[in-house]
Amino acid sequence: MILKRFQWFPGGRAWACALALLLTGCALVPPQAPDRPVPPVVAEPVVPPVTLTRPPRLGLALGGGAARGFAHIGVIQELERVGIRPDLLAGTSAGSLVATFYASGLPGKELERLALRMQEAEIADWSLPILGRGLLRGEALARYVRRTIDGKLLEDMALPVGVLATDLHTGRGVLFRRGDAALAVRASSAVPGVFAPVKIGGTEYVDGGLTAPVPVRQAREMGAEIVLAVDISATPETNAATGNLDVLLQTFAIMGQSINRHELATADLVVRPVLNGMGGADFSSRERAIEAGREAMRAALPRLNALLAQRRPL
Repeated sequence: MILKRFQWFPGGRAWACALALLLTGCALVPPQAPDRPVPPVVAEPVVPPVTLTRPPRLGLALGGGAARGFAHIGVIQELERVGIRPDLLAGTSAGSLVATFYASGLPGKELERLALRMQEAEIADWSLPILGRGLLRGEALARYVRRTIDGKLLEDMALPVGVLATDLHTGRGVLFRRGDAALAVRASSAVPGVFAPVKIGGTEYVDGGLTAPVPVRQAREMGAEIVLAVDISATPETNAATGNLDVLLQTFAIMGQSINRHELATADLVVRPVLNGMGGADFSSRERAIEAGREAMRAALPRLNALLAQRRPL
């Protein structure tokens, strides 16, 4: 009936055919089954990325102080006893000697053996005051160092080591990290008036204590994240100068006190061995100095362990 009515309109026959086809198609489409519900999925727990960590790089900054430098050996021995090994070392004057020996691969026990056997004549080569620029030339010290470390260069050491000296003409500190280790130690130990200045590459150098009695900043520049500074400097209140050499060394120590305070303020930990009454020329008290180093480091171990527990990301 509906199709017949469409036929009365213009083009009604075409409309009727189209409607018939549409109705036929609808009749052929099967009924759709209802959609099945999707079961819930338990989400995997979110695991945060693993952050790899490492202990901080420990730098040992060993200060100057002539014969009082034997205390550095005790500090190293105490670190070895508890299994702590520095990643790098920087040294001034007497500290440069111990730092170089240890960096070359000599353990604390061997350092003590060397210290107790060392004769002053091995490092003392007196010069004529009229002809020389110091009481000692310093060549004997360089020979002693070179022989002890088998002539190793600074860059060939088992541990990175820096030796601080002072440019005599500019007054600036220079950190030697490559080249002749023995010559660098000689320059770092050249206390004005005691040792003659040392010429390296056309430049004269004297004791590194003039610019940094304890090379804290230099250890930091070498990559240390934790700097353990060992201060063996003498103070007038605790030391009486008994001879001409003691007077020179004491005067030099007094000159560096203000620099030393500023430098040590930037260290993470400062160890001060108790060396009351021991002068810079007192080689007879070396055993006492070594023991003082052990005791001072032992007392500082809790603080050092706390610092080393502060791990860094890789």
